Amino acid sequence: MAEITTFGQGHIEGVVRLCAAEGWPSWTPENVAAALSAPGVIALTALTDDDVVGAAQLLTDGRVIAYLGLLVVDRGFRGRGIGNALVGELFERSGLGRIDLLSEDGSTAFYESLPHKVKPGY
Repeated sequence: MAEITTFGQGHIEGVVRLCAAEGWPSWTPENVAAALSAPGVIALTALTDDDVVGAAQLLTDGRVIAYLGLLVVDRGFRGRGIGNALVGELFERSGLGRIDLLSEDGSTAFYESLPHKVKPGY
């Protein structure tokens, strides 16, 4: 199992690599560094042998609202519980009982496997 840890500057290139593999060009090194260390953000990485194999970003006010802005797991490591572990740790660290999110079409099955409610969004 991967080690879940707080995002650090040494994880930037690994997160960029994961996002690039998903076709998300906005996640440049500068944007990853700023977005994952911004105020009100809880950012985690999943590490295997010091390699970044997953990452998650939660934007929160720390009291009521939490939004999952990023969840990505290396394709070669999917199905091993890493995404579940990242989401679980975000819940643990935030202390909140609800996380809102928007998902890519291909990731819907993952989120549906978690306890959830579907609500319309605009």
